[in-house]
Amino acid sequence: MKSKSPVHFKSLSALHQAMGQSSPLHPLIGLIDYGKSVFDPKDYENGIKLDFYKISFKTKFAGKIKYGQGFYDFQEGGMSFVSPGQVLKMDQEEADYSGMSLHIHPDFLRPYPLLQKIKKYGFFSYSAAEALYLSEKEKQTILNIFDNILSELNERIDVFSQDVIISQIELLLTYSNRFYNRQFITRKAVNNDLVAKMEDILDDYFDNEKSLHGLPTVEYVASQLNLTPRYLSDMLRHHTGQNAQHHIHEKIIEKAKEYLSSEQFSVSETAYQLGFEHPQSFSKLFKKKTEFTPNEFKQSFQN
Repeated sequence: MKSKSPVHFKSLSALHQAMGQSSPLHPLIGLIDYGKSVFDPKDYENGIKLDFYKISFKTKFAGKIKYGQGFYDFQEGGMSFVSPGQVLKMDQEEADYSGMSLHIHPDFLRPYPLLQKIKKYGFFSYSAAEALYLSEKEKQTILNIFDNILSELNERIDVFSQDVIISQIELLLTYSNRFYNRQFITRKAVNNDLVAKMEDILDDYFDNEKSLHGLPTVEYVASQLNLTPRYLSDMLRHHTGQNAQHHIHEKIIEKAKEYLSSEQFSVSETAYQLGFEHPQSFSKLFKKKTEFTPNEFKQSFQN
């Protein structure tokens, strides 16, 4: 019986072998040329799981991966980022691209501050649909860094090799961060639509009393927008200066004021209508956001 579990690659050597590549030049870091890979997605119907970071540049990315309703910026290819332990789902389209993929085992980073710093790059939590699309100039910048890493790996390994490669990885991540910020800017119209849709989702959540089952979460809103929670928060932070949780809290306070200003709900009933399990938690959030207690706010409408 065929296993329903993802294929787990614990070493770079095993992955290289599965993709028909020669053994990696270093046991903890390696580059795969997609154009030379022997890869059949049907062999990995349940996906793959890697014990290392994966940074991919795919030259035929555009048109293969959709963003939202199919919007994407450039036709020069794109990048995706995967952290250790994530499950990657494969399909037939994944077999039709060329480009390169850099794989980095966490142990390669262990002697360096980058081991902790890399966890702070949000794009390692994005989905393929939130890929980074590149202009021609950006593409050349990324490919030059890949070439520098490959060149260093091809050189005789010495005491400086790891330092040089680490500096190139840091440069790659810094440029990727910059290019994602550019992408948030160039997708301003799309992001405006997402903000508006988020408002509609939260209005529907309260108007249709879904809040009786609990407070709306970032995960819930993101799933309704077909985005990952991290991408949603990063997009909102860049676009509005506030993350997704802040926007949800603002909507909660807006609805709270609406309920409290009427005679229909008491403070406790308002908390329940909004999805709070305990009125004290609601009062604490309301006071933090408005500098008034819910009772003080309600009484101001009764004078």
